[in-house]
Amino acid sequence: MSTKQQTAIEPHDLARKVALLAEEKKAADILVLDVSSLTTVTEAFVICTGGSEPQLAAITESIVSGMAEEGITPAHRHRAVASHWIVLDYGSVIVHIFTPPERDFYKLEQLWSDAKVLVRIQ
Repeated sequence: MSTKQQTAIEPHDLARKVALLAEEKKAADILVLDVSSLTTVTEAFVICTGGSEPQLAAITESIVSGMAEEGITPAHRHRAVASHWIVLDYGSVIVHIFTPPERDFYKLEQLWSDAKVLVRIQ
């Protein structure tokens, strides 16, 4: 996979595509935040919730396979055992998939409250 393919899609378009792929697997409270003015690490966060371990896996697979069809693969994929929090790093977009208790505990929306909301799907 070439770097050129990885960067062919604009970060906000990539984030919106990820949000739609998450929605296909019934992810809840999907939020796309533009964090480009707040950090140099990434352009956008996609944050969503799955109600169970199987749903977290389904959401993750939907995103990874859907983006792979576009020729885009995550640079890093992290899931600590029993963490109930999956992170997909697409460079310009970082995806956070939580179960409800973990999302409530880590409160990323509050930590990044100065970020512009690009998309919210409830």
